[in-house]
Amino acid sequence: MDRNTLYGFLAIGAILIGFSYYTSKQSENYALEKHRLDSIAAVKIAAETAATTIATAATAAATTTTAASGEAAAKAPSILPVSESLAQAAKGEQQFYTIENDLIAVTLTNQGGRVYSVELKNYHAYNSKPLVLFDGNKNDFALTFYTNDSRNFTTSDFYFSPQTAISSYRLAADDTAYTFALRLQVGEGQLVDYEYTLRNGSYMVDFNLKMVGLRNVTNADLLWSYNAFQQEKAFDNENNYSTVAYSYPGEDDIEELGQGSGNKEENVKTRLQWIAFKQQFFSSILLAKGDNFYGAYMGYITYKPNNRENFLKQYVANIQLPVAGVHDQNVPMAFYFGPNHYSTLKSSFDEGNFHKLVPLGGWVIGWINRLVVIPIFDLLGKYISSYGLIILILTVLIKVVLFPLTFKSYLSSAKMRLLKPDVDRIAHKYPKKEDAMKKQQETMALYKKAGASPMGGCLPILVQFPILIAMFRFFPASIELRQQPFLWADDLSGFDSILNLPFTIPFYGDHISLFTLLMAAALFVSSRMSMSQTPDTGMPGMKFMTLYLMPAMMLFWFNSYAAGLSYYYFLSNLITIGQNFATRRMVNEVKLHARMKENSKKPVKKSRFQAKLEDMARMQQQQQRGRR
Repeated sequence: MDRNTLYGFLAIGAILIGFSYYTSKQSENYALEKHRLDSIAAVKIAAETAATTIATAATAAATTTTAASGEAAAKAPSILPVSESLAQAAKGEQQFYTIENDLIAVTLTNQGGRVYSVELKNYHAYNSKPLVLFDGNKNDFALTFYTNDSRNFTTSDFYFSPQTAISSYRLAADDTAYTFALRLQVGEGQLVDYEYTLRNGSYMVDFNLKMVGLRNVTNADLLWSYNAFQQEKAFDNENNYSTVAYSYPGEDDIEELGQGSGNKEENVKTRLQWIAFKQQFFSSILLAKGDNFYGAYMGYITYKPNNRENFLKQYVANIQLPVAGVHDQNVPMAFYFGPNHYSTLKSSFDEGNFHKLVPLGGWVIGWINRLVVIPIFDLLGKYISSYGLIILILTVLIKVVLFPLTFKSYLSSAKMRLLKPDVDRIAHKYPKKEDAMKKQQETMALYKKAGASPMGGCLPILVQFPILIAMFRFFPASIELRQQPFLWADDLSGFDSILNLPFTIPFYGDHISLFTLLMAAALFVSSRMSMSQTPDTGMPGMKFMTLYLMPAMMLFWFNSYAAGLSYYYFLSNLITIGQNFATRRMVNEVKLHARMKENSKKPVKKSRFQAKLEDMARMQQQQQRGRR
């Protein structure tokens, strides 16, 4: 086998190995940290047993982490001298107030003045219940104010007073916005207002922190934490896309703590623009609209599957707010409670990078998804209600556009197969190692005259590879496929199960996905046809990996992946099989061989590379003569 042919198959092997590595990284669970803090372990136990509140757990985690880094505790009991106003505010009963538009319903509570729960109206959880991002008293949103005499007070210890008599308000069609304010009277002429503003047709909730007369306050911390409910039927798959994300001011990219199971934490001491508690298809984001956050401790804890409360993760962020030592101050912020939909995220924060929460890939992969796949998907979605048909049309369009490359790859493989006897004769002519340069030179001359190239079949595959990866990133992140049925699949964003097993197979699961079976079978047939069209490489390991190992690996990897992704790969391989049959009828190999022989009789201008090979061969011959 000549060197260039070897290079070609090494390139193919690198592609297959690269794809294997890439896909395995997507489903890999992150390992637990080697030196986990005792506080995080305590929080995990508390979360699993539901014996303590989320506020207590999150505060303990933040306090321990800050103390470990040599800083002051993040939250302490309220030790400000109790005024008559605060004494009154410490007593009360919890009451609820709801503001809603056509997209979301936000429930507020007077206890701490916080957001108690959020419901997304146009979506449902996997169990057909209303989709609630978080709910209940195990969630926290509390400000701790610090004074210049080492005193502090925490808003969660007190009951706020509503500034309107309305307990619920739904925005009418002609309403632009509605603001609901809750007030904590700290003392005479001293108050803290929480102002929540909701607009029609928006998932954003403006949140303005208003402080009046707080003479001794020097800074403030905001503790934000909640238990996120499991929204998708595949717990592990949803976990793989759930994390805490954040963004630095002026940066286009975003940072993440790492996805998967286990516990993660990070203490960022630089300015931040926003922090997001992200799930596979939905996110809660807190945005600093004015001055940026000064820093934050962030983390998450993963629950065990099938827990009683149906929780997925516990999120926590302890944020240092831009509060200066002045009497009166406003700190404008905003919440985003909504879907991880690319266009919605992009329009919700025009100058920012919310849309980077949708994992479409970077560089070329991201360009393909943003500039090609998403526009086509959105266009077809306006006219076709079945996303199974949309995927079919998208697949056909991609295969038609790539067909010239596919045809070129087949033609190159046919030429190499027809030249195989001539290449073998050259190898038989130069069996010695010292004649390797002559063999290489004569083989390259044969390829040149016949108009064939050992790399001709590899380059088209390299061009198609980014599209393969782009689809791998797009389908699991596409909320359009969520709960969309097609054929036997009830949800194209989750796995399709035709049989639930009474046991769990490691790395495979407890069910059988039919789309994955069809995809693996189509890949096997497609690979078998491709290998029958290429000359024997003398590398049985490559044949085994391509023909048997890859379909088997895909069968395991994709069993719990999005059914839409397996369906796309099945269609893609099915169309490839059809194109191979069509190409065989289009290419007359007898005529092709005759044309190659005619081309070999014509004089061929030597390329620089070939001339260099000949010079090297002559130098090698001279050295051999000198040694003799």
